Amino acid sequence: MSEDLVSDVRDAISVINDPHMEVSIVEMGIVQDISVNNSEAKITLKPTNPGCMSIARVAADTKIMAEKVEGIEKAEIIVEGHAMADSINEMINK
Repeated sequence: MSEDLVSDVRDAISVINDPHMEVSIVEMGIVQDISVNNSEAKITLKPTNPGCMSIARVAADTKIMAEKVEGIEKAEIIVEGHAMADSINEMINK
């Protein structure tokens, strides 16, 4: 079941494009990992640039799209490899 949900989450967030490249964040490799435990998804994002100012918007969009997936009640977004990762993670996952 959770593998199906991982696939559903991946499909849902694949519509989110990197705002600079206009390519899916999944195709670009920004999405590093997706896991599902019960009804909670955990998605790890790593921007291509450690100073990317668009990653907060990408993270917010990822959370919104993941939480629209049937069977997912909550999504936790973890940004890694960014200069402001801690602040972004705190803001996105309040």
